[in-house]
Parts: sequence; C-alpha cells; structure tokens
Amino acid sequence: MKRLVLLSIAIATLGTAGIIRLARGSDHQDTPEVELNPGMDMTDVYVFPGAAPDRTVLVLNSWAFITPAQTANTYFDPDVLYQFKIDSNTDGVEDKVIQITFDRAGAGQKVEVRGPLAPPVVGAMGNRIATDAPSVTGSINTVLGSATGMQAFAGWRDDPFFIDLEQFFLIIPDRKPVTGPLAQLPDAPSASAFRSPGVDYVKGFNVLSIVIELPTAWLTAGGNSKIGVWGTTSR
Repeated sequence: MKRLVLLSIAIATLGTAGIIRLARGSDHQDTPEVELNPGMDMTDVYVFPGAAPDRTVLVLNSWAFITPAQTANTYFDPDVLYQFKIDSNTDGVEDKVIQITFDRAGAGQKVEVRGPLAPPVVGAMGNRIATDAPSVTGSINTVLGSATGMQAFAGWRDDPFFIDLEQFFLIIPDRKPVTGPLAQLPDAPSASAFRSPGVDYVKGFNVLSIVIELPTAWLTAGGNSKIGVWGTTSR
C-alpha cells in the first residue's frame, strides 16, 4: 500500500549506541496548524538505552494535553504517517526509517510498524508508506513483538515532559495557543523568568505514545556507533 503524505513536522534527537546525547526540546502546540490538528502535534522524541546493553528505545509522543476524561476517546490519527528517521553515517540525511500507521480511529484501533528500512522518499516532504510487510502489528495499548527482536507499544501515557507553560507564555506570548485557557494570557511579555519552585503544567495530562525497542545493530551501519534520530508526522 502506498499513501502520499504532504506535510511534515520534525524534532531531532542525537544518540550513540551506549551513550545518549539529547537535543533538548519540546513542541507542545507550537503553531495554530498543529494545535487545530492534534493528531499531528508531535510533542517530544526520546532515545535511550534499552533493557539490555545491545538494545535501544525510541519514543515519539503526540497529541498534547489529553485530560483523563478525554483519554479513552482519543486515538492516533489513521490519516497520519508517524516516522522515526535514523541517520547512520552522520551526514544529516536519514538512511533508515521506522514507519508507524493506524487502521482506524476508535475502539479496536490497530497499529502497524514497518522497518527499519530504506526510506521510500528521503526528506521531510512527500513521504509515503513503504510496501514492505509490517514488522509488528496488533492492538494499541498492548506490548507487541519479541523481546529479542522488535517490541512496540502504542497507546496512552502520562506526559513525561516538565514545563511551566503558563510562565513560558508570559515570557514569550507570541508562542501561546490560539484556543483554550492559555490563549487568554497577556499578549505582551509580563514575566522574565520561570517560577521557583518549578511548576509542571503538563502534570496529569496524557499523550499518545509510540515506543519502539529493538537491537541497536538494526539502527547502526558500517561499524559507526553514532546515530542521529528525529521524528516526523505527515498527512
């Protein structure tokens, strides 16, 4: 199956096999376009060592600010292609991709994971789903796959990011959302620093989380243990 997808949003994380170097950043409702299309709103990408020394975990979170009451009725967007992109030769271009798609929005939603495989299209725009058979498939909110090969989970999780968004938008008001309570904050800067002690605005909110654990050797190439990892969401 092939599907053309025309719009991508990316955030980057750099890592090595055994040593993880994090490009710190978060993207909770960064623009009106993603705010009004929450299924495409990629909040964070994480990379860290797996349960065994030779395994790596990749995490892509999307759909910011899901309340506990909304959680059971919030699903991954079946019209969005979620991807991890892996640069295995440090040239800043993806050499492999892991593609994640969903079959429907609603009860019984299933996930398909393809890869790691050569990207059908290189770059952020014009992505399409590979014709390869899925590596892992099954229901969301279930641990799928093999503990020695690829394991995957897609479902609801508490947002692990820590940020005082109210204060952030008082410092930089032009980044605030266009809807919801945060949109009511002042339009001009009215603060210059975060509060002390810190306030975790996203505490108690959930995200839709895609978690992949797999052998590190599936991500590296040519004896180079350093990789670059970033995520994209495309429609």
